Amino acid sequence: MNRSRSLSAVSLLLAAAMAFSAGGTHAYPLDGMEWTGITRLEGYRLAMEPLVQAGRLAKGGTFPSDRVTLRMLGNPDFALPAPDAAFSAKVAALLESEKSRYGVVVLDITDPANPKYAAVNPDKIQNPGSVGKVLVALGIFQALADVYPDDLDARRAILKNTQLTANGFIRKDSHVVPFYEIGGDRVRKRPIQEGDTANLWTYLDWMCSSSSNAAAAMLMSQLVLLKHFGTEYPVPVARADAFFADSKKTDLQRIFLDAITTPVTRNGLDLKALRQGSFFTREGKKRVPGTSSHATARELLRFMLKMEQGKLVDPFSSLEIKRLLYLSDRRIRYGSSPALANAAVYFKSGSLYSCKPEEGFTCKKYQGNRLNYLNSVAGVEVYDEQPELHYISVVLSNVLRKNSAVEHQTLATRIHRLVESFHSVGMPPKAEPQISEEELLNAAEGN
Repeated sequence: MNRSRSLSAVSLLLAAAMAFSAGGTHAYPLDGMEWTGITRLEGYRLAMEPLVQAGRLAKGGTFPSDRVTLRMLGNPDFALPAPDAAFSAKVAALLESEKSRYGVVVLDITDPANPKYAAVNPDKIQNPGSVGKVLVALGIFQALADVYPDDLDARRAILKNTQLTANGFIRKDSHVVPFYEIGGDRVRKRPIQEGDTANLWTYLDWMCSSSSNAAAAMLMSQLVLLKHFGTEYPVPVARADAFFADSKKTDLQRIFLDAITTPVTRNGLDLKALRQGSFFTREGKKRVPGTSSHATARELLRFMLKMEQGKLVDPFSSLEIKRLLYLSDRRIRYGSSPALANAAVYFKSGSLYSCKPEEGFTCKKYQGNRLNYLNSVAGVEVYDEQPELHYISVVLSNVLRKNSAVEHQTLATRIHRLVESFHSVGMPPKAEPQISEEELLNAAEGN
């Protein structure tokens, strides 16, 4: 390797490492750039090996796309079983005195013929925060399937070739996302700005991985356009702008709610227990009115289960949604548990907290005393080591005055060890992983 290429490689590694440290998690397998056009995947792929060696990237985040499969595709009739009383009691014990402030469900499908299901306050309902972005993805894939029901190539072409230029819908959002130019030596992270252009796939990646509200708002606006224009989509920018400017807000609201909520019921989910009803930005809400949003742990689990069965729209859509949820960067919150380092984790998290005056209390991020919502959805798959595992865990919490990100990380370790114990007969117990103060702080970062 010549000196200039060597320097470029070092520069890329350093820049990628800085991006990993800047907060947020990133999804989609790193070998997916060719068919998606998500350029940041190439930047991280080039830096992957040194980052793994440096401990900046978990082994479980390096699997190629062919390892991301729909594990329950051959079990279309599988339904959520009744809760196992003993399993549920063990999960409840992990929550200690805060049990009433959690909704937790765990479905162990390592052996689909003998599933184990634990439920603690499974119908506790609260605002899903950024977890609701999975329903934006569902809406996009449902709309594409409605327009092109028998043409996967047409759907792929729309996702890869449609270029979106960020506009006023993104105001205001501070979440940073990764930018990388093919052949460049840096992965840069910054908020999306008006005028930034990327393809539909990249906006989906920015929404699901970096949890960008700006990306979500742009996708929601495109969902309205896709629903209205059908096979004419994508329409020129001027025509799209005129449509939003000239349409009555009541008409825009009707189209939007139809596009974002009916896919929930069409795919066998309960809208009373799972709904994303509004845009993720203030300007989006102003331009296109919506309604309230809510979720329960049980219904989010059913969403993940249907994804595994290929029943979210169809197998193609289910697989692509799963790929969008695959963590392939530094992990946060529930996903940052050291016990999950070697596991593939399919993850979305969302928070919403607020504070009120209280003597002796200092308001901090993720530590609200009025409300302190944190929601984590995680599909966990352990390969290439014993015991192999496959389970889905959903945690909704409103534990006041505590760092909810660290609470979720701790709970993730305990749930993993509990599920592991069901399949470890005759195997020596694993040592409890050690976690540094830096890792604890990292767990609280992100979106």
